Amino acid sequence: PYICDQLAMARLPRASFALMLSLLPLTATLIGVIVLRQVPSLTDCLGIALVVVGVAMHKPAQE
Repeated sequence: PYICDQLAMARLPRASFALMLSLLPLTATLIGVIVLRQVPSLTDCLGIALVVVGVAMHKPAQE
């Protein structure tokens, strides 16, 4: 998995890679719900949503 991260980091723009990384908690939560039948709290869901929205809204500085 770390090799895939390094390859993606080398090929993707920084914003796309950051968004991809911010989706990891969402992916882990979905796997937990499906495989382990865990129920995330409202706080968990709000935290994941805030991180994804924050990274998606970020605009890099113009050079």
